[in-house]
Amino acid sequence: MWAASCLASCCASCACAACTGVVGSISRRSARIAYCGLFALSLIVSWILRDFAGPLLAKIPWINTFTETPSMEWFATQAVLRVSLGNFLFFVMFALIMIGVKDQRDYRDSWHHGGWMAKLIIWCITIILMFFVPNGVANAYGAVSRFGSGLFLLVQVIILLDFTHNWNAAWVAKDEQFWYMALLVVSVVCYLASFTFSGLLFHWFTPSSADCQLNTFFIIFTLIIAVSFAVISLHPQVNGSLLPAAVIALYCTYLCYSALSSEPRGYQCNGLHKHIGAVSTGTLVLGMGTTLLSVVYSAVRAGSSATFLSPPSSPREGPSHKPLLTKDDMEEGNDLEDDDEPITRGGKQSSKPRPVTYVYSFFHLIFALASMYSAMLLTGWGNANVEEKDIIDVGWPSVWVRMCTQWITAALYIWSLVAPQIFPDRDFS
Repeated sequence: MWAASCLASCCASCACAACTGVVGSISRRSARIAYCGLFALSLIVSWILRDFAGPLLAKIPWINTFTETPSMEWFATQAVLRVSLGNFLFFVMFALIMIGVKDQRDYRDSWHHGGWMAKLIIWCITIILMFFVPNGVANAYGAVSRFGSGLFLLVQVIILLDFTHNWNAAWVAKDEQFWYMALLVVSVVCYLASFTFSGLLFHWFTPSSADCQLNTFFIIFTLIIAVSFAVISLHPQVNGSLLPAAVIALYCTYLCYSALSSEPRGYQCNGLHKHIGAVSTGTLVLGMGTTLLSVVYSAVRAGSSATFLSPPSSPREGPSHKPLLTKDDMEEGNDLEDDDEPITRGGKQSSKPRPVTYVYSFFHLIFALASMYSAMLLTGWGNANVEEKDIIDVGWPSVWVRMCTQWITAALYIWSLVAPQIFPDRDFS
């Protein structure tokens, strides 16, 4: 009866024990890495419980409240949702606590960077408690997670657009022939990769022995938007560049592949179904790794970018007429001080507040949304029909989520190009 809760408790306890040896060495600089490690740990626990905790959860009376016991896949989905819910609540709690932190003198700044043993204990307890909540709470969280996952994907798209534009601007600002050639080479390589990848998609997902009009539409539409990116970007009236167009085109092609590879293994147009073992293992490793990397980058980038709610006092908010270093600072040798360390003069901490370098609250919010997204990946977007272990992100909901993400990405990129022409009086920089 208590088996599932004991298993969750053991996993959480092992996590705490594994981290005990390193919490003492965590510094301000490595705090973000520690949060990423905590999120990675939640992914591992979710994966293990999904594949092995089904029979244990079936013995818990307040979870198995059915006259006829559901399939083990249902209990596996419940395990993932409950771990995800605990992880979500943990990061939401810190997101709420960190609202309004603007400088390092705020006592909450030390909460964000320190107290790791207490955080690990709170994280473990939160996840364990989720195995005591009613099924309705977990199911409601699963339904809400679909929308939260969509928000996480939208944040990723905006960050990607911001990254490509900044990348292009950085190389153009060098104003040297070498960097212009580098822009051209990278753009051509990205487009060649996109077109080559599209050819492979035709080979894998439109077999001649089956009627695969939907897959054909997805691939052809992907090629159309890839070409349209270049045409619109290079139009004389549009202040665009080929590099962002090429990178976004390649990303859209990847989204098309991700959608098609998520089709059910028994679907006749999924040409990869003959290699279930290889695809399953590869999908698991790639999916988990990509999720973790995207979460890390999204959290760090979104938390420190002016695109996402940078605090007014942050030196990264954008251009300012106020110099970052004054004459007095230069004379006192403060020009080399780290933004993440407090100012000290003569062995005493200065009363001058040092602004935080990223938005703590939004940083934690990204991890909360990522918790929802990871739960959807591991459960086939809440289908509870995972028939095989080591398979994630499979099913028609996954297909349509990926394709909708591609269409939103294309729409946002095209809007970023044409908006300055439609509204010339507004500043889109």
